[in-house]
Amino acid sequence: MVRTRVEVQQQTEVGDAMVRGLVRAQLGLALRIAVVPVCLLGAIPVVLALFPALADLTLWKVRMPWILLGFVSYLLLLGCAWLYVRLAERNEQDFTDLTDD
Repeated sequence: MVRTRVEVQQQTEVGDAMVRGLVRAQLGLALRIAVVPVCLLGAIPVVLALFPALADLTLWKVRMPWILLGFVSYLLLLGCAWLYVRLAERNEQDFTDLTDD
């Protein structure tokens, strides 16, 4: 238990490799999570261009593009942010468990 913690604290080669692994895992997670809103938000104009009837739909006297961009997009971003934080904390907990073993 002490050995892995000391290696991380003293920044030995093994500790450095462990920290780089954590950073790499966090970066991979961030990139994978970022793809979801980029693709979904980028698809809104494409879908509205392909199906113009959707752009004319109204809900509570508000047109569909405004609902999608002004309400649904924020919920999507909030959900992705919540998921990222949860999974990033899990990565950090796994790293902590690894250094405590």
